[in-house]
Amino acid sequence: MFSDLRDFQQTREQSSIGRVDRRGLGNTIVAESPEDSQAIRLALERTYLTHDELREASERARALASNGRTHPLTDVLVELGFVTRTQLNRLQGNSEDSGGRPAQQIPGYQLQKKIGAGAMAVVYRAKQISLDRVVAVKVLPKKLSKNHEFVERFYKEGKAAAALNHNNIVQAIDVGESGGFHYFVMEYVEGSTVYDELADGKVYAEAEAVRIIRQVAEALLHAHDKGIIHRDVKPKNIMLTKARVAKLADMGLARAVTDVEAAMAEAGRAYGTPYYISPEQIRGELHVDHRADTYSMGATLYHMVTGRVPFEAPTPSAVMHKHLKETLTPPDHINHNLTGGCAAMIEMMMAKKRDERYPSCREVLEDLDLIARGQAPHYAQQKLGHEVLEGLSTGQAAEVDRSAYQPPPKETQGGVLITVLGGVAAISILINIILLATRR
Repeated sequence: MFSDLRDFQQTREQSSIGRVDRRGLGNTIVAESPEDSQAIRLALERTYLTHDELREASERARALASNGRTHPLTDVLVELGFVTRTQLNRLQGNSEDSGGRPAQQIPGYQLQKKIGAGAMAVVYRAKQISLDRVVAVKVLPKKLSKNHEFVERFYKEGKAAAALNHNNIVQAIDVGESGGFHYFVMEYVEGSTVYDELADGKVYAEAEAVRIIRQVAEALLHAHDKGIIHRDVKPKNIMLTKARVAKLADMGLARAVTDVEAAMAEAGRAYGTPYYISPEQIRGELHVDHRADTYSMGATLYHMVTGRVPFEAPTPSAVMHKHLKETLTPPDHINHNLTGGCAAMIEMMMAKKRDERYPSCREVLEDLDLIARGQAPHYAQQKLGHEVLEGLSTGQAAEVDRSAYQPPPKETQGGVLITVLGGVAAISILINIILLATRR
């Protein structure tokens, strides 16, 4: 089962926004009052609502009408969780309900703007009234609220996030249910995600990538020390504030290492995102530990410094097959400006056998700090040395894993060859001179 919880950032609508009236948008909207039509048009313009959601709601409204149950489209939009009654009231010019109080879908919070949507949840920017601060509220649509598995996962995410308290992790604030809506309140992060920047064509300089991943490693170390594995580390789940502080988000797949019941229930199924998932997650192994996060973090770093995902294929299953079987193209073969130390680290993090990866994020942090200072990584080089000695002791040519090896530049290899040939030529000339002198 792949991860389907999207990042918390605003969904970018590329399509143009059309005029919404009684005739509808592309024949997708049933008849509405002028006030409702205006509210829907504004909801699209302000990204409270997407065109796909509008089409889905329109189809639902038409289906109800065909069965003799006519519902205003605005009611259907609210029922499906695509917009809130508060938002519609504001867009229609009515900021208060009949009781004279602000219309509230989630008690204690004023939902202001939709900033993200995924297959399982919608995220709004909101105001926490009691503390007068901006927060993010993730809401599970009503259509999923009857699904016990979705609801259970939703609350597990909130509880996992609440167990963590770290500057590089999006903070959990509250979780609950109101009016049939399950909600999860969290810290609002104004900025972008690593995915957003990669989608815009950015390839990170090594120093910047190392700085960001170091913060992710700090966040994961905190989670691992608390007994929680994230299981979905990827560019979309790394948020960047305007001050470029990285914050790990989305604990939707997080699980306690000691949760044997959950592990047994998920055994045999792949949980994660295909481009960054670890081999043991793909196999659905019963015992998945913190080293799965290390693999995904390495895959994310690979993408950041090369501009490419580690393995590409037409289908998710084909991508995951490559994670299991295909040799990784060394990242410094793609980005020639990458240092050998950084390349060695990435490949050690992405070792297919988890016993060959870093034992914990503490060692990852040590090597990242060495690279940041322009020094060779300790653990990756140690791994290389061990493999070389092991190969020599068996009398065989050591098959050195590229995860800890940086070949000398071609220019250096060529220089060595020229030096050797020059020496041979000089010796040959000297021998000829001696032979000529002897003959005389």
